[in-house]
Amino acid sequence: MKPVVLVPARLAATRLPNKPLADLNGEPMIVAVWRRAMEADVAPVWVATDTPAIAEAVRAAGGQAVLTAPEHPSGSDRVFEALGRIDPDGRFDAVINVQGDLPTVEPATIRAAARPLEDAEVAIGTAVAAIHREEERVASSVVKMVGTPLGGGRFRALYFTRAQAPWGEGPLYHHIGLYAWRREALARFVSLPPSPLELREKLEQLRALEAGMRIDALEVAEVPLGVDTPADLERAREILAGRGAAA
Repeated sequence: MKPVVLVPARLAATRLPNKPLADLNGEPMIVAVWRRAMEADVAPVWVATDTPAIAEAVRAAGGQAVLTAPEHPSGSDRVFEALGRIDPDGRFDAVINVQGDLPTVEPATIRAAARPLEDAEVAIGTAVAAIHREEERVASSVVKMVGTPLGGGRFRALYFTRAQAPWGEGPLYHHIGLYAWRREALARFVSLPPSPLELREKLEQLRALEAGMRIDALEVAEVPLGVDTPADLERAREILAGRGAAA
């Protein structure tokens, strides 16, 4: 396949104003995410944004950015518009969507999300990690993947939920919000209206499952820190400073 990595980023945020431009040890957070995506070394990387200042920050670091409309309801819609802008001729047949608020994501996790697309039956690839803390098993903020094991740490996803599931003894899996889309799957997804379960759980990946699209997940070792609050930002600074010291 010939993929491209797209990182959606918008300036509007209620809990952490100007989040993509927040300082992360001397550089904007969006630049840190761009660096992690570049380190994955799987495809060209673009940042898709609605804000010229974000695009300028990425370009100043040597990256590529594309401006998109401000009113998109989700990152997937922004990624789809950006794909059409940077590749109107359809050279890229897969898109890896890396959220713009994951500055600590390991490059190996980005690569893992794309690996399920090696199977021609899979429309969307993603990543999961085993839950080890009891409070995360029951937390509605931790999205769980319910899936059938296929071997080698890979699952066919049957459902995603904020509830504790599946019931009974055995591991639970934390869904990591990275997606690798076949281009035609992304085009179909954004053409569909929000689905009943998507609206109920507030999880857009359920729209794909309800439409019969196959999602496979690969297990990874880490759950990257999503930065939503000033406390998250400070924690991200500590994590990245520790990696720098280790290097």
